[in-house]
Amino acid sequence: MQLHLPEPGYSESDRAQGNFRLALKLSLCFVLLLWIVTLLDWGLGLELTRFGVRPRSFSGLPGVLVAPFLHGDFPHLISNSLPLLVLGTGMLYLYPQSSLKVIPAVYLGPGFAVWLFGRPSLHIGASGLIYGLAIYILISGIIRRDTRAVSATMLVFFLYGTLLWGLLPGHSNISWETHLIAALIGLALAVLFRRLDVPLRKRYDWENESPDDSDQSLN
Repeated sequence: MQLHLPEPGYSESDRAQGNFRLALKLSLCFVLLLWIVTLLDWGLGLELTRFGVRPRSFSGLPGVLVAPFLHGDFPHLISNSLPLLVLGTGMLYLYPQSSLKVIPAVYLGPGFAVWLFGRPSLHIGASGLIYGLAIYILISGIIRRDTRAVSATMLVFFLYGTLLWGLLPGHSNISWETHLIAALIGLALAVLFRRLDVPLRKRYDWENESPDDSDQSLN
């Protein structure tokens, strides 16, 4: 399979660099907000994790909205922070049109599905976003043959070493249902939105040659 390189004229332009900086700032703000919530919870003893998703409980329904902001401890938050920064930046920069649809879907969809079908437990954390965005960016990159998207996802797989294992049941303290549903949503949306945000690709001189020119060059 031939991988397409981005068009240097666009990827190195002021507009593209400005878009990248904006995507990085937005992702950094989201990660900082997660840290602020966790620090306030820890410092003030608010016990905010009680507002996570509790399947088939009306008191746990608000968790669909707030659970991604809630983390059980600092190691949990630390493990999510860098992947979210990389994936959020990659998603907003590489797929700006798709982001308006994909980010709300992978944010709300897994929580609502877990509330309907998940095992009785407390489900918290932003790892659903990580799985949804990682699979969307990876599959979209493969479909579009975009080296930037594939490289960004490979970096997250390296940083988030348990990414694949988190899809499997058997860990009582891991919401594998959230991970699996988010990954499936990311996969479905990558196929559905495959025609959005198709990158400009670098073309080589031989690709611009007409069939007649190619025949003449062989003589």
